[in-house]
Amino acid sequence: MGIDRTFWNGRRVLVTGHTGFKGSWLCLWLQQLGAQVTGYALEPDEGGSLFVDAAVAGGMHSVIGDVRDLSLLSRTVNEARPEVVFHLAAQPLVRVSYEMPVDTFAVNVMGTVHLLEALRRAGGVSAVVAVTTDKVYENFELSRGYAEGDRLGGHDPYAASKACAELAVSSYRHSFPDCPPVATARAGNVIGGGDRARDRLLTDVMCALVSGNKPFIRSPQAVRPWQHALDPLYGYLLLAQKLVGEPGSYASAWNFGPDEESHVSVQQLLEQLTALWGGHASWEGSPGEHPHETACLCLDSSRARKELGWHPRWTLNVALEQTVSWWKAQQAGADMQNETLRQIQLFETALMETP
Repeated sequence: MGIDRTFWNGRRVLVTGHTGFKGSWLCLWLQQLGAQVTGYALEPDEGGSLFVDAAVAGGMHSVIGDVRDLSLLSRTVNEARPEVVFHLAAQPLVRVSYEMPVDTFAVNVMGTVHLLEALRRAGGVSAVVAVTTDKVYENFELSRGYAEGDRLGGHDPYAASKACAELAVSSYRHSFPDCPPVATARAGNVIGGGDRARDRLLTDVMCALVSGNKPFIRSPQAVRPWQHALDPLYGYLLLAQKLVGEPGSYASAWNFGPDEESHVSVQQLLEQLTALWGGHASWEGSPGEHPHETACLCLDSSRARKELGWHPRWTLNVALEQTVSWWKAQQAGADMQNETLRQIQLFETALMETP
């Protein structure tokens, strides 16, 4: 099953967190599909953002607001009258969650509750995809991938807050008949052009390379399941389509992780990345103590493959090539909306190819 353009054309869609990295990619994709998009999020980062670089606001209605503000969020929902909602608004950074645990729990848990409350009061919503993270699982450092039925947990405040958000969604789903069909989507470690969130590996590396500096990296031996942002976003779009048609079968949790060959160490990733960048690009390990991070965590996405027809379309090599291409285009002064849309079109071409 692929993206149904007739499904999205003219459909009213609300995206929370639309000024963020994944939210910006998603909003541009939805605009390209012909959807009527409303976004609700904080102001984009003053230090730079894909939302500004790619002029995402030009093709949608953008509302600047905080998901902790139930009154404004409710007004936005009532005015937008969305049929489909993607909830991406979050405090998404592990290290920031140690610095700001109260804000992290408030945004990630109560922000989700506020949205669900606003949606059930408004009515008329056919599908909600609430994005959490692969870190919602209690991590026992297993060699196998975590499946949707595995125990939820979370060592750091970010992971724990996202696990709590999963429980809040489940509670609303089972407690309130007027709650719209809502599914949760679990993915992590996405890469791609335009991500500037501090303390993310690719962001730190690319910003350093663009500036001609050497990045300093913590935990180079940590293994992560890397994927381009468009791969899980493709899964979210498929899931929303299914939710509208068969809510009873799809209103649950879903994993969207890359193929096993994309599970590589930070060091391996950096070696590929610096080779693609060229020149004298290099990196060094960062000394000193750092907050706890898991050594290895990956997802079992077999359910999404079987029941949604989803599977990753871009290998890690392609994802890195496109990421470097985006940053080099920006460095050269290119029109970044055109570059971002070009990559979306390349991805759509890959969707039409035989798996």
